[in-house]
Order: sequence, then C-alpha cells, then structure tokens
Amino acid sequence: MTARHYPSPPTDVYLFATCLIDLFVPQAGLDAVRLLEREGLTVHFPRKQSCCGQPAYTSGHPREAREVARAQLDLFAEPWPVIVPSGSCAGMLRHHWPKLFEDEDEHDDNAAPRARALAERVYEFGEFLLHVLKLDFRDAIADAAKTERVALHTSCSARREMGTREHGVKIVDALPGVTRVEHVRESECCGFGGTFSLKHPDISGAMVKDKVASACATQCDRLVSADCGCLLNIGHAAQQSGAPLAVEHLASFLWRRTTPANGDV
Repeated sequence: MTARHYPSPPTDVYLFATCLIDLFVPQAGLDAVRLLEREGLTVHFPRKQSCCGQPAYTSGHPREAREVARAQLDLFAEPWPVIVPSGSCAGMLRHHWPKLFEDEDEHDDNAAPRARALAERVYEFGEFLLHVLKLDFRDAIADAAKTERVALHTSCSARREMGTREHGVKIVDALPGVTRVEHVRESECCGFGGTFSLKHPDISGAMVKDKVASACATQCDRLVSADCGCLLNIGHAAQQSGAPLAVEHLASFLWRRTTPANGDV
C-alpha cells in the first residue's frame, strides 16, 4: 500500500453507503452522514448506487463485477470525494474497479479512465476523518466520565488495502474516556470473507468462534469496526453463543461518544 496525497477539506462529498449498511445496518450510514454534516459538509447520496461488486469479484466472476461497477461510474460525476463506511468496499472501489476495465475492449465508453478517476477520490470513512478533515477527538464534547473499554476489528482487505486499522487506532485512542484493548486474534480473519462463509460454513464458524472468545477475554465493553460484514458475523456469533460481546460500527460509536446527551454540538 503506497502513501497517498490528501486534499484540503472539501465542501461536498458523496457517500457510497454499501449494500450491507443499506440493508442491515442503516443507522451506521445515518450516523456517518451526521458526523460529516456536523463538520459543515454537504453529503450527496446517489440513490441508484448498489453493491461494490466485491462478492462477484472475489468469487471469480470479474465480468459480473465489471457490469456492477459500470452501472455506477456516472453516479459520482462531480469531482467530490467518495466516502465509504467500509474498508473492504472502499478497497474494492479504489484498487479493483480500475483493474476490472484494464483489458476491456467490448465497450467504447471510456470506462477505464473513468474508473481510475473515480478510484482516486475514494476514501474509507475513518481515513477521511483522520487525514482529510484532520479531526481531533481529544476535545470531544461527550461525557468523558463514562468510560468504555473497546476492542477493534479490521477486515482483512481493509487492513491490507486501505490501512484501516491505523485509522481506527488513532481515532479511538484520541477519544476521552475510551480505552482501547488489544486481543490476541485481532489480526486474524473473522471468518466472514463474503461468500467464504457460505462455501465453508464449518471453517468460518470456527474462525468467528475464536474471534469472539479472543475479544471477550479482554473484558471489553464492545467491539468496534468499520466493516459491517465482519460486525454482522461477529455480532450474530456472539449472540448465538450467549457471549457477552456488543458490537458497533465506528460511525455510530463516534457519534455516540462525541455528541452530548442533549444533542447540542
């Protein structure tokens, strides 16, 4: 992963909400919007957006993934940053959408340069807060007396393609009243892996069982992640086994920890 140049804070951004947030964790998307709007940004949400194409791509179906991407290239036409509240989906847009069109000659629609141009404007949510908006949560308004012990989880592709763990660590460590605790299996896959969990349920189940046990061993109050697929997998596994592990998306966690009880900001 190479270092990237970060622009000055913009006035307008797009939100690529991801299909998992849209269908299963809409509050995380709403909280991401509220955090961005609180910083004075206008957030645009193209309603025809859909999946990033990652399930098809990682299952060996690049043609299908390419058509998913092609249908969305024109939805983000303005030169605004595209914020993605999922590290793995952000990695798909930034690193793999351009690859989908590298050797294509079936269409004369300039899809390859359009995909490359869009990829350059894609930012993972925590990355954007930290490196573009340069937010410092050390002076967060919320009641710092309410302490929490938090374990982090970063999806495999988010960690390796977008450096998302670094963003989460720096943001959480700056929050008053929050103590980040590390667990021994933090760097390991949770077993979700998109379609992997469907193709290999026994292996996936064993992996998430280890992940839940590792997080619980820290006696953390909750596990926080910026990747909804992992959150759903870990949260449901904990619930099914009766493990005392709450999970929360980074956007919702930040909104809750940095907003006074009366809602004034």
